[in-house]
Amino acid sequence: MPLHSIRVLDLSRLLPGPFCTMILADFGAEVIKIEEPKLGDYARFYEPKVDEYGAMFHSLNRNKKSVTLNLKDEEGKQKFLQLVKDADVLVESFRPGVMERLGLNYEILKELNPRLIYCAITGYGQTGPYAKLPGHDINFISYTGLLHLMGERDGKPLVPAVQVGDIGGGAYPAVVGILLALQEREKSGEGQFVDISMLDGVLSWLQATLPNYLMSGEEVQRGEQMLSGSLACYEVYQTKDRRWLSVGALEPKFWQTFCETIGKLDFIEKLNAPIDEQYRMKHEIQSIIFTKNLDEWMELFKNVEACVSPVLDFSEVVEHPQVQAREMILEKHNQKYIGIPIKLSRTPGAIKTKAPNLGEHNDEFFKNE
Repeated sequence: MPLHSIRVLDLSRLLPGPFCTMILADFGAEVIKIEEPKLGDYARFYEPKVDEYGAMFHSLNRNKKSVTLNLKDEEGKQKFLQLVKDADVLVESFRPGVMERLGLNYEILKELNPRLIYCAITGYGQTGPYAKLPGHDINFISYTGLLHLMGERDGKPLVPAVQVGDIGGGAYPAVVGILLALQEREKSGEGQFVDISMLDGVLSWLQATLPNYLMSGEEVQRGEQMLSGSLACYEVYQTKDRRWLSVGALEPKFWQTFCETIGKLDFIEKLNAPIDEQYRMKHEIQSIIFTKNLDEWMELFKNVEACVSPVLDFSEVVEHPQVQAREMILEKHNQKYIGIPIKLSRTPGAIKTKAPNLGEHNDEFFKNE
């Protein structure tokens, strides 16, 4: 597998760090979760549970091993340092200063292992006035302006149902940073520090909105940016049976087909109409969409290209033929998992082992002590 022979020490817990190391483990890295004795990763105890541990923990920690160490204890610290000697990557998600107080920060560890790639995933990064502040996903998307843009015009900001900062701003940039550092190490033979800020990561997502402000100085208002639902061609409409239909007919050819299918030919030339006209069109389109059930609309749009989709719930998602064809729901070890989104033709990722019990691999790594 692509990351075979790469050993990762994972000191993180909950979502951002474990998501990052899950991707590494799916592609062959040996990921060793280092957990606090008796307690471990808090996600082990999140509801709902499957067997003994939380469903989210099972999903995020497949293909990993678990050892328990008390890093505040001298014996635990020495065992950890022995692991560091043979490690390629270390991932942690403590606030800046925690590892330094433990005497285990990057400057110390790189003396022990100069090839070590040390990745720290934090809310605000290692520098700046907010570096040591606590925070959660909602805080990171607030500081970047993303939350300000989410929701309807004149309405309140709407909290997204997925953790944009944790995964998009933290976990994925961490994977990229680690892989870049591994690639560079092939040339230099040296490791380095990878500083991942979830605020930074979210800010980098704003490519369709923030550059407009940077170049024009004009603020973007909630519900008025192009892909926020302000356009009639890019909106969600309710059907007669109280289901929802999403429309993404941004291009003229798709918009024309959409208007022809719902019988509103006079809307075709209004694709880029001013915002007030867009809201008038949306009101009229909603009235039309409400005259038929979701299945009836999907039958009408089945053989035309208009970028129209049903809004599915989870029971429909897991059985959807596209999701099935892409193997994005997998069953292993009598459990169902979210599949692997990165598809490699020769060396694909795989789910080989289920999430470990707390300290399950202590004997494997500390058997002589």
